[in-house]
Amino acid sequence: MAATVEDLLRLEMPADEKRIIAEYIWVGGSGLDLRSKPRTLPGPVKSVSELPKWNYDGSSTGQAPGEDSEVILYPQAIFRDPFRGGDNILVMCDCYTPQGEPIPTNTRYAANKLFQQALETEPWFGLEQEYTLLEKEHKWPLGWPVNGYPGAQGPYYCGVGADKAWGRRIVDAHYKACVYAGITISGTNGEVMPGQWEFQVGPAVGIAAGDELWVARYLLERITEMEGVILSLDPKPVQGDWNGAGCHCNFSTKAMREDGGWEVIMEGVKNLELRHKEHIKAYGEGNERRLTGRHETASMDRFSWAVASRGTSVRIGRDTEAKKKGYMEDRRPASNMDPYVVTSLVFDTTTLWKP
Repeated sequence: MAATVEDLLRLEMPADEKRIIAEYIWVGGSGLDLRSKPRTLPGPVKSVSELPKWNYDGSSTGQAPGEDSEVILYPQAIFRDPFRGGDNILVMCDCYTPQGEPIPTNTRYAANKLFQQALETEPWFGLEQEYTLLEKEHKWPLGWPVNGYPGAQGPYYCGVGADKAWGRRIVDAHYKACVYAGITISGTNGEVMPGQWEFQVGPAVGIAAGDELWVARYLLERITEMEGVILSLDPKPVQGDWNGAGCHCNFSTKAMREDGGWEVIMEGVKNLELRHKEHIKAYGEGNERRLTGRHETASMDRFSWAVASRGTSVRIGRDTEAKKKGYMEDRRPASNMDPYVVTSLVFDTTTLWKP
């Protein structure tokens, strides 16, 4: 019987085949779109330093003019490939001109420069990525009546059952794919709005937090593609009395996690207040539709913080307050935020910047 496409996708490589497939991934011209293409390498790879640079047509991604369109991919992080298995890999890259200059959309370069200034501070990040699954034909949340609405919010957060949770097959497949890839995914849950979910990446140190979140997003895009479902990172996918989607940034340094950390955390919170407007501008497009002061958000017009409150700009956990050390949660970033921009800005404001 002739082989099917499904048979070929599951095909095991011959035992004497040493070549591997490396999927190079990068962020496209919008700053949110992910692009990728595979290449064959002569054998297994253990380090980024073993990987060759590559190139692509930047005029087709909005990152270079047609008359000088070559953009160079610099490999930065390696992950196991859950789609192909074996020794095959995913490679997170950033983008440069042929002369070696970072292109304008390469936000990783500037972020890494900031982290390199103070590696001894050991900045840890935990990123809570919320997202909405949309039905492909109507671009309406999964499980919702076409051109209609489900019952009011309440039973859906961490809900179980066919009338409360839509898309769990995708969520579970993504969770396992992240674990296989080597991403520090720490959990997942159904969100307040039906059809909306969240996964958490971290704790990850410095620039690795951005690399891992981008690759986790890539995996989710690929899995939803396979299922014929659209992934939306819109911060307010449905107007009205429905929760929006954010990407809360949990953050600490070594000094915050040690004895005396409370004072360091409070100093960081004060700095965040002083640069509130700058942060809001960098925290995602369309975030003004989400940060209204309703639906577990603070108003974008005013900075606030509190212990345990989910209606503030920054939340401090009860455990951190009790132990007088730990971490803070910046609840302002939108679901479509750039993790390189957000993590480096939080680090800069709380740790490097002196008002």
